[in-house]
Amino acid sequence: MTLPKPTIDSPTFLQFDDNRLLPLLYGQHDQNLARIERNLGVALASRGNRLAISGERERVQAATEALQALWRRLERGLPVGDAEVDAACRLVREAPSELSETPGAAPVEGSAIRTRKGVVTARSLGQAQYIQALRQNELTFGIGPAGTGKTYLAVAVAVEMLLARRVERLILSRPAVEAGERLGFLPGDLREKVDPYLRPLYDALYDMLPGDQVANRLASGEIEIAPLAFMRGRTLANAFCILDEAQNTTAVQMKMFLTRLGENSRMAVTGDLSQVDLPRGERSGLRDASGLLAGLEGVSFVQFTDADVVRHPLVTEIVRAYARRDAAEAEAPDLFERRR
Repeated sequence: MTLPKPTIDSPTFLQFDDNRLLPLLYGQHDQNLARIERNLGVALASRGNRLAISGERERVQAATEALQALWRRLERGLPVGDAEVDAACRLVREAPSELSETPGAAPVEGSAIRTRKGVVTARSLGQAQYIQALRQNELTFGIGPAGTGKTYLAVAVAVEMLLARRVERLILSRPAVEAGERLGFLPGDLREKVDPYLRPLYDALYDMLPGDQVANRLASGEIEIAPLAFMRGRTLANAFCILDEAQNTTAVQMKMFLTRLGENSRMAVTGDLSQVDLPRGERSGLRDASGLLAGLEGVSFVQFTDADVVRHPLVTEIVRAYARRDAAEAEAPDLFERRR
């Protein structure tokens, strides 16, 4: 059988008007162009401010849209580096039309979050939808594998709202006991015991705000980072509240946290249902809430997939490998139990 040959047209040419931005688009030694070639399977050749794109028709179209999206970033004064190039390529592979400026399209290009230390932007379609949900809904659940930016983007939107005075404080929380460890076995006082569990929240904050501002806001109570157990009995008004690692809450703990929501407040709940560390037989509060609250007005669920992983490319393959194993176990649990 003879397979049809890919449709390869004459090269498509792009012309860019601002020569000052060309080095930023092409990258040092044209490394951005080389990255696009590897990601999208096209050939790029530059001559001055003209760029020729050769390859299969669909790939050329994808590269064209990615390059135009990167150019628009530069025109708005936003940086373009390896991460941004990879993000543009990922987005055109997922949903090319979403990079256009068509009214009603998902806000990929309108997803920029401005903080005191720079601009955070969506690197996948799922991330863009998540940012939109965080901005529009009182309660947003971000559920999916590691490396998809669930916590990081929630902190970024929270800081954005704090700086804009849309909320008066940030409250960031996590279950304090994970992976079979207990606080009583750890050295130090209570703060020294719980800080290691809350470290990812601190790290995200320091990426959004200068260190002295984080310290001052923590000291004044404008930003509060606390274990989940400290939330009982409180009403969280005029605040942006984030519950991280929510897969490790029980149903009772999840209900307790969600019912803290006060006037003019937002909540973001993040977690990965493939990494539940609760005792066997204990139902995850995140799984429980997912089935119970879906469809309620003002509540949004954003489900991330391995396509949204923005860490090292190997992380995507690791996530997929575990997902394949989990799917196989679900189909034949007795076989896997015998192997153990």
